[in-house]
Amino acid sequence: MREYERKGLLERVEREAATVGARIPEEIEVQGEPIDLQSFVFEIKRRETVPPGERDRVERAKRNLRRERLERLERIEENEVSYERGEELAASIIGIDRALEALEGLNAPDPETEAERQAAADRKRWMNFLKKALGRDDAGGGRTRF
Repeated sequence: MREYERKGLLERVEREAATVGARIPEEIEVQGEPIDLQSFVFEIKRRETVPPGERDRVERAKRNLRRERLERLERIEENEVSYERGEELAASIIGIDRALEALEGLNAPDPETEAERQAAADRKRWMNFLKKALGRDDAGGGRTRF
């Protein structure tokens, strides 16, 4: 593979909107084992929330997919493959990214809950700022000594 071809593939994979319109691969080999990725993602996403018993399975799948993505990316980066194989790897990386996006979105809270969490975090940051600005230590009363 030529250098400009390799760079083009890497750029395509890292593009922010690379997964727009991308399909999750039906089957993918991860760590030497075939996985029905599309059916797994759809099965998990079909539910409103991930049941406690399934969370470990989903987290393990996400870790394995990230690891596989990295390995495939390194094969392109290190120029170990032909351009045709690089094209296949790039397409599979984008498919993995699409699956990861779908799985990551499962744990996202609804907008109302997220807004409440943000407001609480903002209040906490503001209180910490005021304590420091007023010279109070974390113990809650005395002046900070330098």
